[in-house]
Amino acid sequence: MRELRNAIIELYRKAATSLPQDIEEGLRRSMKREGKSSSARTALSVILENISLAKETGRPLCQDTGVPVFFVKIPVGQSHRKIRQDIVSATRAATKRIPLRPNAVDILTEKNSGENTGINFPILYFEETGGEKLVMDLILKGAGSENIGQLYKLPDAALKAERDLEGVRKCVLDAVVRAQGKGCPPYIIGVGIGASKDQVTMSAKAQFLRHLDDTAGSVALSKLEKKIVHDINRLGIGPMGLGGKTTALAVKIGVNHRHPASYFVDVSFMCWADRRARMVFHMKNSKFHIQE
Repeated sequence: MRELRNAIIELYRKAATSLPQDIEEGLRRSMKREGKSSSARTALSVILENISLAKETGRPLCQDTGVPVFFVKIPVGQSHRKIRQDIVSATRAATKRIPLRPNAVDILTEKNSGENTGINFPILYFEETGGEKLVMDLILKGAGSENIGQLYKLPDAALKAERDLEGVRKCVLDAVVRAQGKGCPPYIIGVGIGASKDQVTMSAKAQFLRHLDDTAGSVALSKLEKKIVHDINRLGIGPMGLGGKTTALAVKIGVNHRHPASYFVDVSFMCWADRRARMVFHMKNSKFHIQE
């Protein structure tokens, strides 16, 4: 469907070139907290200037335009296969038009496809829903922040972490200490807890769709998120690892039921460029609008 393909191209453009308002505002608040002559304030000032220039010129926020990760909600009766084809086609076009850096490398040949498509690239998660609207959430996930993520299996004797929320807190802090400034902080950190490794990894990624100022689904999780952010920012790693008061803008936690014998925790990092965007496509009239 040409209309859907064009809408997905615009979704790519929005995600690649314009940072969500809540992230930009969070960075501005962080800059005000840093000392006037500090390296942290300077780093955040440069980041904010980069955001402004990208928006004005329509160019990507970062040279690494990342791995495209789609979370797609499809109305009942629509073909998953056709939607997948439209996403792949739009990805090829967006790579040329925006442009996006070609990031899809064949594992066996080490050749780059040149168009950000390949085996399970982009990454797609589908969910069937009611109604007549197709909803696509897109994350452009940079490799630097992806490479520093950590997967834990509790209990962890080395961390003295048990199978409880305090154990989860220790896992996140350990991951941040290991990461230092390698993934371009200030970070947004997604945490997934549950029964299996693949489940918690996807759950952690899904947390990046949440806005900075939202709250978790339970009081216990909301308190834990705030506690962990406070503890992280006391580490002094700071923007770009140069020291300072802001190492993380937010921690977002997703939970799933687990097996009695298993307790997995995935800690996923997003750099300051939390490139997410949502597109709502009306199947009846092919009209669409894009949100942050």
